[in-house]
Amino acid sequence: MTSLTIELLEVPKIQGITVTDDTLSADLSDGRTISVPLAWYPRLMNASVEERNNWRFIATGEGIHWTQLDEDISIKNLILGQPSGESQRSLQRWLNARVAAV
Repeated sequence: MTSLTIELLEVPKIQGITVTDDTLSADLSDGRTISVPLAWYPRLMNASVEERNNWRFIATGEGIHWTQLDEDISIKNLILGQPSGESQRSLQRWLNARVAAV
């Protein structure tokens, strides 16, 4: 059995993002816009609109960071179509901590 390995030689930078109720879209420096389901990132899915819109670029546009959500997403993961790897147990702890903080 063979497996396909994708190597990104030159990774574009993220120039802007839009987060809706069901989609995360990233505008890239090479002209593409990549959209993925928000359900791939449960912390974003469970966040308020204000929290979703409170992000910053990291590594000069190679990723996005949401401080309030402790969430980082790299452009490589978006391009490769890789959803969050967070375990259900970890997500549940995070959700419980949010409820306790309120």
